[in-house]
Parts: sequence; C-alpha cells; structure tokens
Amino acid sequence: MAHTNVLLREDIDDLGARGEIVKVKAGYARNYLLPRKLAVQATATNVKQIEQERGALLKKEAKEKGTAEEQAGKMKSLRLTFTRKVGEHGILYGSVTSMDIAEALKESGYEIDRRRITLRDAIKEIGDFTVPVRLHREVMVEIPVEIVAEGGAKAESKTAPATKQAGDESAGATAETETETATEATAEEAEGAADNS
Repeated sequence: MAHTNVLLREDIDDLGARGEIVKVKAGYARNYLLPRKLAVQATATNVKQIEQERGALLKKEAKEKGTAEEQAGKMKSLRLTFTRKVGEHGILYGSVTSMDIAEALKESGYEIDRRRITLRDAIKEIGDFTVPVRLHREVMVEIPVEIVAEGGAKAESKTAPATKQAGDESAGATAETETETATEATAEEAEGAADNS
C-alpha cells in the first residue's frame, strides 16, 4: 500500500499536530487531507516551501498556545451556575449540556466552541461538577459548574419543615381527639357499672 509524507496545517486527532510532517496512506492524503487544505504534500521538490510553511505554522501554534494560557488564567476564577426544574431525588427535568455551558461562557465573555468542552454525558442532577475545557491541544482549564433547583435549595428547606410541621399538628389533633373519645368511653363504662350495682 502506497504511503506519502505530508505537512499538517491543522491539528488532527490520532495523526499529529500542526507543523508536523507525518507519513499517511496516499489515498487518505489525496482524498481527504489535501483537498481540505489540512495538509500539504511533503516532497523533495517543495522542501524549501515546506520548511517556510512549517516555521510559520509553529509560530502560529506558539502564539495560540500563549493566548490559550492567558485565557486559562482568566477563566480560573470563573464559576458557572445553572438553575433548573428538579424532580424527585434531585434529578433534573432537563439536562445541562456542553451547548448550555458554551452559551454561559459566551455570556461571561469567552467564545468557546462547544466541541472543546469535554463533557462525557449531560449533567442530569443538582450538585457541584467540574467541567474540563480544552482551550488548546496543550492547555486545559477546569470550570466549576453548580446546578441548583429552581427557587434555590434554601426555598426547598423552608418548605419541607413547614409541611412537616403542618403534618405534626394534624397528628397531634388526631391524638387529642382519640384521647377525648377514650376518656368519654371510660366515663360511660363507669356510669354503666354504677347503674348495675
């Protein structure tokens, strides 16, 4: 099977980083990499051009990495909070996805492609989570994400004791009624016994 060397113009997962010269199958280069301008043919005749382009790509790579590191430094103080409707056991009616996180980041002034947010599964329950965001191939930042119930956790804790208290009062009233009935029954039995004697 024929192989060829190409210079990568972009990072390609499982293949290599921008500026690297890699060996790939000729068909893959001809049908995918070259038409999409993801790579250029690395041949002996265009070595000079390849070296110039490689130098430019490496400079661009270094600049992008520096920008990503700077952005990561700013994002470290960031914390995202989402309010959602919650069912039983803290399970959300909807879920928080990478798209929701990307929109929240955009509102905070950070334009991040949702594909760079490495969220394995959508978040489906309340609580605190850490979401990794890949700003660059070598720069990752972890964003704390808090999911709270609509009305807030405090509103729920106020409701619960009030309901419990109301239930306790009704239980107490029932107990009082039962005691009164038992007392009346005992008095009637005593009167009946007095009449018989």
